[in-house]
Amino acid sequence: MSTTVFVARRIVTMNCSIPLATHLAVRDGRIIGVGDASIASQFGPAVIDDRFADSVMTPGFVEGHGHAIDGQMWRAPYAGYYPRTAPDGAHHAGLRSIAAVTADLRRHEAALVDPAQPLIAWGFDPIYFDGPRMTVADLDSVSATRPIIVAHVSGHIYNVNSAVLERCGFSRDSNIDGLLRDAAGNLTGELQGPAVMGRAARTVGDAGLLRALDVPGLRAYGAIARRVGVTTSTDLANALTETNLTALRGATAEADFPIRLVPAMRAREYSLTDGIALISQLRSQSTDKLHFGMVKLVVDGSIQGFTARLRWPGYHNGAANGLWYVAPAELGAIVEAYHRAGVQLHIHTNGDEASELATEMVGRAIAAHPRPDHRHTLQHCQMADEAIFRRMAANGMCVNLFANHIYYWGDQHAAITMGPSRAQRLDACATALACGVPLAIHSDTPVTPVNPLFTMWCAVNRLTPSDRVLGPPERITQAQALHAVTLGAAWTLKLDHKIGSLDIGKFADCAVLADDPLQVAPEAIKDISVRGTILGGQVFAAS
Repeated sequence: MSTTVFVARRIVTMNCSIPLATHLAVRDGRIIGVGDASIASQFGPAVIDDRFADSVMTPGFVEGHGHAIDGQMWRAPYAGYYPRTAPDGAHHAGLRSIAAVTADLRRHEAALVDPAQPLIAWGFDPIYFDGPRMTVADLDSVSATRPIIVAHVSGHIYNVNSAVLERCGFSRDSNIDGLLRDAAGNLTGELQGPAVMGRAARTVGDAGLLRALDVPGLRAYGAIARRVGVTTSTDLANALTETNLTALRGATAEADFPIRLVPAMRAREYSLTDGIALISQLRSQSTDKLHFGMVKLVVDGSIQGFTARLRWPGYHNGAANGLWYVAPAELGAIVEAYHRAGVQLHIHTNGDEASELATEMVGRAIAAHPRPDHRHTLQHCQMADEAIFRRMAANGMCVNLFANHIYYWGDQHAAITMGPSRAQRLDACATALACGVPLAIHSDTPVTPVNPLFTMWCAVNRLTPSDRVLGPPERITQAQALHAVTLGAAWTLKLDHKIGSLDIGKFADCAVLADDPLQVAPEAIKDISVRGTILGGQVFAAS
């Protein structure tokens, strides 16, 4: 058994016993020693790998709320506001108006040869635009006969043209929640929530964020993650169909696949009996690179899409309250069933009403069926206040806050959705920690680009694009932010015994950086370059 000793200028271990080191000894993909140069001779003959001698190493970053479909989204046109970079390195400029979006769609529509082929775009977000929202007429100006779906970046809303409305059987007379109407009662073409969006996706044959995975798409996602220092990522909404399972197993079995994947089964895909049986069966089929065992439950929608559920006084701009994706009367039974079966739940809640309800239902399940160390986790949980966090702590729950929202939508939340007072507690990392709730932070890629250093920067600085510091007391330290994208995220996945820190026996997973995120100025964290990653002792270049 050969040993490799990696040498770095500085190794930040997140290991309380040896917080800093310069040498990391690895055997069979796991860490066998951490320390100074003396460990090179402690384990027999060793290969000294000093290619990162002038770099800083940290534990590999853990994206605790990502979607592996990010690798496939780029096969469709990007219609987002912010510039983005595709897996192949192509740069996509942002589209800053509805007119710009429709003009770009016309360009893509003209390139389609088959008149029956649907045109699907993604990344759209009208909250940034002044004036009226996109309508069916806007998309009919691209084509009234070809099915067109423009998916919002949140994944919770579609805009569609008349061809999609007709094929779905949606009309002025339809009595279905989620069909938006204008003042005259006519459908606007905006579809909110899974019921109407699901029908549209099935009708045109493209499920957007929920489409089937394939191996090339997973390879592309691995490339995206590798470039930003991620060595473990969730796929936090997976139907775990045979098609998806085949893709997951195929990609992660490849020797050069650069990340570990942790899919969470979408609870609403199955009956309670079938869902519990499937996740129990899959748990025993986990490998070093593919870990099963979590279930995802979505309670409400998105704040910027006005589909999240908010407590009084509701939306600052007077919009109607959002949608329950799970009826409150039904949520308790679902949570209790999975909790009683020993399954860990990751529960999507954006609005504070949804977070409060989910916390209450977890508390009821624990009272009925006491179970230590369940680590049920609220995902996003963006508007939780101190009272909700205290109840979460009492229940033994974790939280994974969507810190990137502070930058991408902070100004809009202060002005439009939450108002200036409630927006101060947006993604309240400091309050969560003060209340004793284990904390992770995330990107929700492809909703925002995966980049844990940027996510750290958001939580530490809380700056919006207008240079406003949104909720200064909720800023956390650089050390707390690094913990939240390494060991904190690993804890929420119940994988902290394998990843998240550099300690003996754990996987040798590292991010290799140009600078130490604990030593640079807080505002410089996002500008640190990633030089590579190490996964189980195998080195991957960042580019």
